[in-house]
This record gives sequence, C-alpha cells and structure tokens, in this order.
Amino acid sequence: MRRKWMNSPVMYATGMLAMMIPSQAFGTFYSYYYVDRLGLAIGLATLARTIFLVWDAVNQPLFGYFSDRTNTRFGRRRPWIAGAMPLFMLTFVMVFAVPSGLSGYSLFAWFLAALILYEAAATVLWVNYGALFPELFRGDRVRSKASAIQQGFQIVALLIGTALTPLLYDSLGFGRMALIYAGLFALFMLLCVSHVREDEGARRTPQPGIREAFRLTLRNRPFWVFNLANSFAQTVNGLLSSMIPFYAKYALHISDAQTTLLLAAIFVSVIPLVAVWYALIRKADPVRSWRRALAAYALSLLPLWFASNLAGGIAAGVCAGFGLAGFLVTPPVVASLIIDRDFAMTGSRREGIYTAVSGFITRSSGLISALAFFAVGLMFGYESGDNPGPNPELTFRVLISAVPCMLLAVSIVLSLFFRLERGTVHDRQTAHSQL
Repeated sequence: MRRKWMNSPVMYATGMLAMMIPSQAFGTFYSYYYVDRLGLAIGLATLARTIFLVWDAVNQPLFGYFSDRTNTRFGRRRPWIAGAMPLFMLTFVMVFAVPSGLSGYSLFAWFLAALILYEAAATVLWVNYGALFPELFRGDRVRSKASAIQQGFQIVALLIGTALTPLLYDSLGFGRMALIYAGLFALFMLLCVSHVREDEGARRTPQPGIREAFRLTLRNRPFWVFNLANSFAQTVNGLLSSMIPFYAKYALHISDAQTTLLLAAIFVSVIPLVAVWYALIRKADPVRSWRRALAAYALSLLPLWFASNLAGGIAAGVCAGFGLAGFLVTPPVVASLIIDRDFAMTGSRREGIYTAVSGFITRSSGLISALAFFAVGLMFGYESGDNPGPNPELTFRVLISAVPCMLLAVSIVLSLFFRLERGTVHDRQTAHSQL
C-alpha cells in the first residue's frame, strides 16, 4: 500500500496542505493582528516588510543553489525539508505569541525579528517542496492533473487558514491558534515527506558553479517575463487575503463570526472550480490557458466593489473564486516547461535555484501589497484600528477591487511578451529519456 502512494500527486499535495494552513493564516491575519489589534503603525509594518525583502533577496536564491548541489542518500530536497520543519513551527508561533506590554518601536522590533526568522524557515520549505514538482511529474497532462490536485489541497488549506482562524483566535487567542496550526503542519508535512522518493538520475546531473548557475538564470528571458507577470497576480492573492478582514469589518459591516461564514463560502466554492479549470486546460496549450486565467481573474474581482452585506459579499467572493482557481492551477505547468527547457539547453536539473529565484520574485509581491496598503491608507486617512480615518469603507473597497484589477491588467500585458519555443518540447523529451 505504501508503494502505491509513493510519489503520488495526492501524497505530494499533502505538503501543500501542511504549509498553506499556517502560511495562509499568517498572510491573512498578520497585518490585521499587528495593525488593527495591537496598534502597530502602518508605516512601521511596511518598513518591516521592506527590511525583510532585502534579506530575502540574498537568502532565497542561495537556499535554492545549495539545495541543487546537495547530494545525500535521502535525496536533495528531503533533508532540507526535515531540517526546516521545527524552525518553521517555532517561528510561526513566535509571530502570533507577542509578549504583553509591547507597543510602538518595541512591538516593531518583535515583529521584524519574528518576520525575518519565520520567512527564512518558510523559504527553505517552499524552495525544496516546489523544486520536487517538475522532478516528480513529467509531461503536461500529468502535471496538469498533479497541479489540480495540489491546488485542491491548497484551497482546503485556505479554507482552514482563513475561515477557521477567526473562530480560533476569538475563543483561544492568537498564540494558541498558532500552536494548533503548527501541530497540523507537522502532521501533514511528515506524511508528505515519508511518501516522496527523489529521482536518482536528477541528483546525479552535473551542477554548474555558483557564478555560472546565476548567470544562466539571469539570462533566461522567458523565466523572467513569466515570473514578473505572475508577481503582479500573486500580489492580488496576498492583497485579497490580507484585506478580507478589513473589508468585512468596514465595507460589509459584519462580525467576526460572519467573516468566518464569508471566507468559508468563498473557499468551499473554489474547490469544485479548480476541477472546472482542470477540465478546461488538460488538453489546451498551457501558456494560453495561463493568459486566460489571468484575464478571468481580473474580471472576477469587479463584483467585490458593489457588495454591501454578507450575502452580497458571498456572491462576489464566489465570482472572485473562479478567477483565483484558474490562477492557482495554471502557473505550475508553465513553470515546469521553463525548467525543462533549461535542462534541454544546459544538461543540469536546477529546479532549486529556479524555484528559489521565482519564489523571491513572487514573494516580493508582498512589498507591492504592503506599499499599496500604505499608499491607499494614506490617501484616505486610514492609519490603524485606533484611527481608521473618515472613510475606511472606501479605503478597503479600493484595496480589494480597484487596486487588484489594475495589478492584473499589468500582469496580462506582461504575459503577452512571454514566448517559449515549441521546438524545445522535442529536446525536453530527448533529455528526459537520457535520465
């Protein structure tokens, strides 16, 4: 039975479930917790995110490079994942277990330290987990199926990490909520790692030195166009997640318990919509499907502007879920094609460094999201929960609908410049046969 599930899309996807439950709780509620609940100034929160990104720009590509060059009998990626697990759990709890009495710059110092440590551990996990995808699953159709299953698990994690979180922190507090999610992470991540066996052939491929590895990555034009386009769309994901609690409070005028209903309705609806997108793309060109998903995502966010109560919020959220589902399913397939193309040209499998650099570009979207929050808040006078300004409702309608639509418009334009030579498909199949 264990052999049957080894390297299966389902077992691999449990890793996504493991990491996304705490990651989604973090992404959705850390701004709300520190800014609205603890009173950290929005400018200091933005400064902390900026400092972290400078650190992330250095450590993330290096983690990917070291992962590619790791050679153990357990594989390249699994030792890194196992080592990062306890650090991830500890630092996630640290983010939400803030000592009482901290305020102003002392609260900022705690937040900055917790953010840097948590994101460093998360980087190791995401780089190595993501690098396994193109190695374990070969061929567009298999990857589309694996991506759909993976994103289905991600939606379940989104549901838990968003809809359940307000109930947990309302009844138990933020610290105990973090402990529960850390335990769930350990359970599902161990299940994933125990059912993954890496490709021996990929581990034995020659690896370039650090200078050559980064030179090859920096010269890969399709990689940069794809990830820059995705970074703007990923900003929308982060912005939506982090703004929903504010949107629910100030625009929909609903309680924390009703916010849970709103989030549950949105993310439950996304699960079948992932299956719809899988049916749409399984026989279609991956790049074209990706572009269509970006366009659908932009259009699906317009109804959020008009919702004014719980029922309207749920209806608008379900519409947004259709676009979100498409964006979740399509990028992993295109990213794997880029890595295959690189292997066909260089003869080395460098999933780690590509996943790491891609992750940094994508995670830099957090800065765009933070800057958007700061700029729009400044424009409309929102500073914190203690001083929400004269029109917080308009502030968060702009942040959850107008700004995301503009960001996705940029993403769509950039995607039109993406070109991946179709001739590399034959080269890719030849290179695979040599492993």
